[in-house]
Amino acid sequence: MRHPDSAHYFLPIDKKIAVITFVFICFGLVFTYSSSAFDSSSYFQRQLMFDFVGVAAAIFLSQTYSKLQAKIKPIWLMYITWGFLIWVLFTKPIANVHRWINLGPFNLQPSEIAKVTLVIYMADYLSRVQGKIARNWKLLINPAVIIGITRALMFKAPDLGTPILICGVVAMMLYVAGMSWRQIFSVAPVVLAIVAWQLIFYRYRMERVLSFLHPEKQAATAGYQLTQSFLAVGSGGWFGKGFGNSELKLQYLPAAHTDFIFSIMCEEIGLFGVGIIIFLFCCLLIRGVNLARAAKNGFHSLMIFGLTLTICAQAFFNIAMAIGLLPTKGIPLPFFSYGGSSVIMTLAMIGIICNLSAESTAPKNRPTDDFAYYKNRKKYE
Repeated sequence: MRHPDSAHYFLPIDKKIAVITFVFICFGLVFTYSSSAFDSSSYFQRQLMFDFVGVAAAIFLSQTYSKLQAKIKPIWLMYITWGFLIWVLFTKPIANVHRWINLGPFNLQPSEIAKVTLVIYMADYLSRVQGKIARNWKLLINPAVIIGITRALMFKAPDLGTPILICGVVAMMLYVAGMSWRQIFSVAPVVLAIVAWQLIFYRYRMERVLSFLHPEKQAATAGYQLTQSFLAVGSGGWFGKGFGNSELKLQYLPAAHTDFIFSIMCEEIGLFGVGIIIFLFCCLLIRGVNLARAAKNGFHSLMIFGLTLTICAQAFFNIAMAIGLLPTKGIPLPFFSYGGSSVIMTLAMIGIICNLSAESTAPKNRPTDDFAYYKNRKKYE
């Protein structure tokens, strides 16, 4: 609550989402420190800084996003995103890919921005054609062009995992907006053809798929990372070896503090511990869907649903990758994997969700004075 002379209404932050986010941040910091076999304090300090910036962004957006959105057209955000995606193609490659822009103390990953801006654009567009899109296929042309350009720029990086994730989220948003599964799956041959072309064009991707099917046959080459992940997951048992006691992080499992941090979590806290983490992601998904259903307008509903699904789908993609249900891809585990862009943009999405849910449920006749509202809250609700 603000000072009673304040002329601004402080939007309440959803308590359930806040608690889940707080737990994720705390455990994310613990495992960032634990999964970094060497120079753990440096990774921890940088991740702490990223979390601090992300929480500040979340709090800021939880109070101001709706006002900012009213001043900025979603298509402008897409233009800015394309600018970053083009910029990154001219940067120095890291591990033979162009995915990060070096900004000194911070590496910006444009694909993380694209996940958010594309949901914003799709929510805005679909809210205006909701109920009509199933009867008029021409209404799909504009979003198809926007998605196509975004995916093409990501493919050029090259990046296949993020575009697939985005397509899944967009498909679910289209379904919520009124399209049937039959209509959505009618474009599946085109999507599969593009994926097949990417697999054939980039030989290492085909090797990943083959190693995913039979990792034990290529345990020393293409299947090495997945095999080591299996060892980490399996050796944790029910309750794990304890915090900091992972052995696979000692130069055995590559990317232990980023893409495969879930494997280290399994090794250290076991099936019981990671089961709680998975349960909390499920709670976040259910809470987000409930908030989307409670929203009073289509834009807010689609935005909350799209952003929640983006976070949770990315988590389930990463977990599935770590335990061998999906081929290995560079998709971080939200809140946990080390990396500034992922952490900051994930927390920014949480802030936007809290803002839209609060705006949708706040009484229209609330006073501008915070103190007067909270003093007579029942009267206005």
